[in-house]
Amino acid sequence: MRAVTGVNVQQYWEKGYTIVRGVYSQEEIAEFRRGALAGQGKHPGDLLSHPELRSVVTDGRMLDVARQILDRDDIVYYADSAAAIREGVPSFHKDNADRDDPDGPDWGSPYTQIRFGIYLQDHYRHSGGLNVREGSHNKVNTTEGRVRQLCTRAGDLGVWSMRTSHSASGAILRWPFHNVHPHYSQVKRLPSWLIAPKDGQRIALFVGLGADDAHLERYIDYLKSRAYVISNWKRTAWSEEAIREAEASGLRLRNVPAEIVGVEGLGQNVQHQPIPY
Repeated sequence: MRAVTGVNVQQYWEKGYTIVRGVYSQEEIAEFRRGALAGQGKHPGDLLSHPELRSVVTDGRMLDVARQILDRDDIVYYADSAAAIREGVPSFHKDNADRDDPDGPDWGSPYTQIRFGIYLQDHYRHSGGLNVREGSHNKVNTTEGRVRQLCTRAGDLGVWSMRTSHSASGAILRWPFHNVHPHYSQVKRLPSWLIAPKDGQRIALFVGLGADDAHLERYIDYLKSRAYVISNWKRTAWSEEAIREAEASGLRLRNVPAEIVGVEGLGQNVQHQPIPY
């Protein structure tokens, strides 16, 4: 397993996110970018089923970060990953099941499901990266918390709780106003010369990992209600080689795409809808 240094565990639990600098080499980022573009429309499903991108899941680096943050070894991969070649939705939202319900099980104990993001271009001096709200992983609403950009360089690993409010396509201001992080609604009122340009086509690799616990069970139940997830899972097939590589890294695999085969009534919701508890 590849050990990762520089993980700010305290920041993750206090602010709901952290950034691990320099996890991937520039050569790896270039290969990821080439693989994502080459596989566009050709390799449906999750990243583990993508021959040129499965190392993102299997090389052990995200697993090591998750173990450090959660302080436990039972980290599960359950086919929640994608190569996103798009601008993304600018509005703030959360990814967890009970995002609008303060009485839901997601809010009853520390949340153990983590989103990882590798941005395959610069967002330290360029716009188009991820906005987060500090401390929003402990707030049910999406309006509280200081807006911060992840400000990732190519090679960095973004890490945030699935309860953290976040939005895509954030705007970076030009130097020397670089430390001002505007809400996306404020950008429209700013002069165009103040906004830093984007660094080419936006491509990001997203992976969900989490502890093998009740939060995982509920999140998987929620994913089974979403139409786009079921569509992706129906096109996901893990090779024996990919499974061996993932398990050799110490990662636990849960083959949820196999679980849904022949099951009726899944994927009924296009948008977020609460699930019972």
